[in-house]
Parts: sequence; C-alpha cells; structure tokens
Amino acid sequence: MNIPFLKFDKMHNDVHSQLYQAFDDVIKSHWFVMGKKLSQFEDEYASFSTTKFCIGVANGLDALILSLKALGIHDGDEVIVPSNTYIASWLAVSAVGATPIPVEPNINTYNINPSLIEAKITSRTKAIMPVHLYGQACEMDEIISIAKKHNLFVVEDNAQSQGAMCKNKITGSFGNINATSFYPGKNLGALGDAGGITTNEEQLFEKVKLLRNYGSKEKYYNLEKGMNSRLDELQAALLSVKLPKLIEWNSERNKIAEKYTEQLQNIGDVKLPQLAKNCTSVFHLYVIRTLKRNELQEHLNKLGIGTLIHYPVPPHLQNAFQELNYKKGDFPIAETIAETALSIPIYPGLTDEEIIYITNSIKKFY
Repeated sequence: MNIPFLKFDKMHNDVHSQLYQAFDDVIKSHWFVMGKKLSQFEDEYASFSTTKFCIGVANGLDALILSLKALGIHDGDEVIVPSNTYIASWLAVSAVGATPIPVEPNINTYNINPSLIEAKITSRTKAIMPVHLYGQACEMDEIISIAKKHNLFVVEDNAQSQGAMCKNKITGSFGNINATSFYPGKNLGALGDAGGITTNEEQLFEKVKLLRNYGSKEKYYNLEKGMNSRLDELQAALLSVKLPKLIEWNSERNKIAEKYTEQLQNIGDVKLPQLAKNCTSVFHLYVIRTLKRNELQEHLNKLGIGTLIHYPVPPHLQNAFQELNYKKGDFPIAETIAETALSIPIYPGLTDEEIIYITNSIKKFY
C-alpha cells in the first residue's frame, strides 16, 4: 500500500466545481489585486474567527511581520516565543529588529508552557507570541493573564490551528493581533502562498492595511515605509470556496486522530499527543514521539507510508540564529522533541483501511 504524507484529493473533490467557478469569476472580472474577492474573504474569515477585522496578506511570515510592525515592535525589543516551533515565528521577530526570547514547551502538548514565561520577561519585553503548534490551542487564559499583568502585547501564531478552541473561544481571537497562514498544506489552504491577520482593534487593522500596501492609502501617495504583501484576488476567491468546509474537514481530522490514539496506546515507547485542559486541536499534524524515530521512519517508508519530521532542528540551533549564541543543551525539551518527533499521515480522505495499515505497521516495528 502507498500512503503519501498528505493528499488533497478529498478536499479538492468536495469543492471541485466551485473552485473552477471561482477561478473563472476572477478571470472574467479583470481585477486581480485588492478587489471584491479579497474583501469578501476578509469578511468571511473575520466572522469565522469571531473578530471584527481580517486583513489578507501574501503569506504567513508576512502576517507575523506586519503584526509586529503594527504594534511598533522594533530594534532593542524582545518577544517571548516558543523554543520549539517552525522557524517563521522567530524570523518574524528578527525581521523587525527585535530579539526572540525562547520559552520551553510542555513536552506532552508541544505548546509553550505558560508557567515558564514570567521568568523570561525583562524591561525590554514587548510581546508574547504563542504558537498553536500542530493544530492544538495554547493555554491562552494563562498567557493573556501574564500579558495583562506585565502590560505586554499578545500576537498569536495561528498558522496551524484554524478552528481550534481554548475554553470555547477560537484561536486567532485572543491576542491584540494574530497571524495565520493559508499555505496549501494548512487545514485551510490556498493554491499558493497566502496569509491573513485578525484583530479586534481598529487602529491595528488600519495600520496593517497601510503597511501591506506600500504604506499607501491612496495610489502613489505613501504615508509610511510599507511593503507589498497583498492576498491576491484568485487566492482569496479560492479560500472563500474552501472556508465553509473547514469545520467538516477539521472534524474528520479529529476522528482520524481518535482512531490513531485508540490503536497506538501502549505500543513500545511511543508517546502520543496530549491536549491541554479545556483546549482542542484541529490536528493539522498528528505527532508521535519515540527514541527510535529514525528507525521507525525508515521502516514506514519501506512500507510505503509517508512521514515528516516537524521539526528536525529547533530554531536556537539553526545557523540562521547563531548570533544568539545558543548551544545544544540550552533548551532540552525543544531538543528532545526535535530528536524524537515523527508526524504520520492525517488529512481528510484518509480511509479506515489506511489508518489500520499505518497503525499495524507501527505495531509491527515494535
């Protein structure tokens, strides 16, 4: 049996004719940037996120950078980030001249540990950037409480968790301003690079709109040094087609995750993902951990099962951040996750037969 790590077939088949119609609509409109399709999707995604505003941008990294810029974070400032995350979270902080200050995760949930945040706050700290990693909501009540106590901004990195909840409140609605990615592999994915920002604060909404469009409200008149980061009409139209299916697709991911969790209990040294109290996951990824990760990955690959490692090198050990002078052992939990984590296939359309084949193959290894 051949099971790739990710397949789009089921999702795209669900909305095939609507995607083609949306494409045709954009072609016939002769309007490809900053038009009605973008405004429509922004309204729809703001409603989904239960926020007042959404701003479509070019990609998830730009969404983070623009969020930090809108808050006025710059050279000399510090931003609390998880020690284990995709490097984009750190890159956004360094892109505005600030310094990422890592905090270790809870090893069971993979998300930033709120109890460790306060010890890293200094006079230069301006914001906390929780990352809802692998699809699971962070413990936002605790994080928001710390931010309020220390008068800090909160910027959610919601790239992997569109639709996850913490105490019945959706991710992307907690922070002052929040960033997401619509990269094709995300739960809500465009057919190219795309990103978005959500906020309830009108001042931040207006600031980001300015910054994403060359710092301009009126063409050829530039109020600030902005950038070109606009979600184009085609991707916005395609996302509008997909958005009404997101809850259904997330539900299917949860059902697959439940089957994995049931089948993989007490198998060798396999550690399964756990949810924080009062938090849900949309299972962008299903990440297990084992000390025999590399051997297990090779075994599954030989059996035709695609896997990935999210992520093999934590940000503090990446060459890109060598100027921070971190060394191996500085963030042992992040390093342990990097050395033991393995993501197995999870996507709408994964069949029961395929799930059994995957779980039996893991059992066979042990």
